[in-house]
Amino acid sequence: MTRPWLNVLVKVVPVPLGLLLSGGLVWGATNADWSGTSSNSGNTWSAGSLGLANDSTVPMFRIDDMRPGDRGSNCIRIKSNADFPTALKLYSNSPNWPSNFQSFINLKIEVGSGGTFGNCNGFTAHKTAFDGTLDQFIALYTDFRTGVGPWTLPGKPPNSLSFRFAWEFSRSAPNSSQSVDTNEASFTWEAREEK
Repeated sequence: MTRPWLNVLVKVVPVPLGLLLSGGLVWGATNADWSGTSSNSGNTWSAGSLGLANDSTVPMFRIDDMRPGDRGSNCIRIKSNADFPTALKLYSNSPNWPSNFQSFINLKIEVGSGGTFGNCNGFTAHKTAFDGTLDQFIALYTDFRTGVGPWTLPGKPPNSLSFRFAWEFSRSAPNSSQSVDTNEASFTWEAREEK
């Protein structure tokens, strides 16, 4: 005589028993080897910058009604925010001028420390960067490659240099220079990473 409960047992028991045995095998397999981890997170890369600024708010010079022998000066401070050494140069990207009137404006540029825009008190010259005429500077120093310098900015405070511009209207300026204006002159400082 067949026992129905045995038939049911034979059909039902293997399923849970199989699950129990496979779970035991998986548990044994995953815990058979010990493991450990160590991590280092929060890594980022941030690019530096090489920005230049100066302390001027207006042009260094707006001279009217000059007469032979007139002179003046102004200082300007150039500051870099780079945290690595840079080479600083000075040039003018003004267009070539058609007349020679600018040849009667003598220009001396010194580089040093101290002084601020509009106030050269405390300026100490370290070196003469240029001593000639305004038209010579405009014609000769036109970009970074041909610029005056370089001067090293170390990439750590004090990361600035001061410049003193001194001009004089030549006593030999001819009568034809009366009521003549120069074109606008611009002075550009550029810094590049030192290689």
